[in-house]
Amino acid sequence: MRVALIGANGHGHWHRRHLAQRPAFDVVALCDLQPIADVEGAPVDRDTALFTDHRAMLAATTPDLVIVCTPPHTHLALACDALRAGCDVLLEKPPLLSSAEHASLSAVCASTGRAVQVGFQALGSAALAEVLAAVDAGALGTVTGVSALAAWQRPDAYYTRAPWAGRRRVNGQPVIDGALVNPLAHAVMQAAAVAAATGDPSISTVELSRHRTRRIEVEDTAVMRVTTATGLPVVVAVTLCGEEFIPGEITVHGTSGRAVLEYPTDRVTLPGETARRDVPGRTSLLDNLAAHRRDRTVPLIVPLDRTAPFTRLVEVIAEAPDPAPVPPALVTSSGAGDERRLTIAGINEALRTCADQLAMPHEVGLTWAGPATRIQLTPR
Repeated sequence: MRVALIGANGHGHWHRRHLAQRPAFDVVALCDLQPIADVEGAPVDRDTALFTDHRAMLAATTPDLVIVCTPPHTHLALACDALRAGCDVLLEKPPLLSSAEHASLSAVCASTGRAVQVGFQALGSAALAEVLAAVDAGALGTVTGVSALAAWQRPDAYYTRAPWAGRRRVNGQPVIDGALVNPLAHAVMQAAAVAAATGDPSISTVELSRHRTRRIEVEDTAVMRVTTATGLPVVVAVTLCGEEFIPGEITVHGTSGRAVLEYPTDRVTLPGETARRDVPGRTSLLDNLAAHRRDRTVPLIVPLDRTAPFTRLVEVIAEAPDPAPVPPALVTSSGAGDERRLTIAGINEALRTCADQLAMPHEVGLTWAGPATRIQLTPR
């Protein structure tokens, strides 16, 4: 299949390497506003056309599939143009920034008959499928909650990587480049997907505790508790200022035990097991999209509609109050220049306690966090 990539630099390098390992795809075009150079493992092929204008690229190369790997606030226009050109689209996460954008893109999918797959690649893992099968088989008893936990580190350079980095809005447009929406969006989406598999995926309330260590417009540390219409609590506790690295854990809490999925590494622990074990196997979302284009009876792994709850949460975060500064006495720094990193004392233990107890920070004695913002949602 003929594939084009819009956004060939930055995270687009990952897609270029992924494509280089799949000879069944013919990369007909790369598009970026900046010069496109070779990357390790994926040099620019002399037969691949290079563009700075995506419309010119679509007209000149007529791809079957288009990967959109650009800033989130550009996704809607680019995806719509690709769909109207007859392409199916692999859209990077976070896919869209509002329910209105989601409705608009869904309408274009319907009118063109083309498909959008969203790049939450961890949803294609055999490890997730094994956890969901255990839940469905009753191995955990009654599911009482779902939690996500991750502790990463990001240097100062992360917040200067692009004009929209760490920003809430750019030129009047929402960007919401915070921990929950962009770098740790997989934690939010994985937790939402597990919750949806246990019952009603609709959201009743959202509680937010968002904080920042730098002079940015969004959070680098947050706890979010979502309560579904059926009363299931879903807690996401994440930071980009962690003490020790926690790659990302989804815990399904049940009356008969817990299941833990380390989603970046596809390792699982089920009730009765004492150690995490590897569960190899991921279906490439690009391969799945290509199979769906050949045969529409092949279901997409992450169709646009599956991400509607995620986008609704993005919308809530966009409308919430600004994140509060972390008390400076709790913040330490290491490194220098662009590699300076900030750490919040005690943050790993605090976030793990929130995840374990399905609680908000002020409920577990984290007094500096203050009370959470609570948003009651109306059905849509």
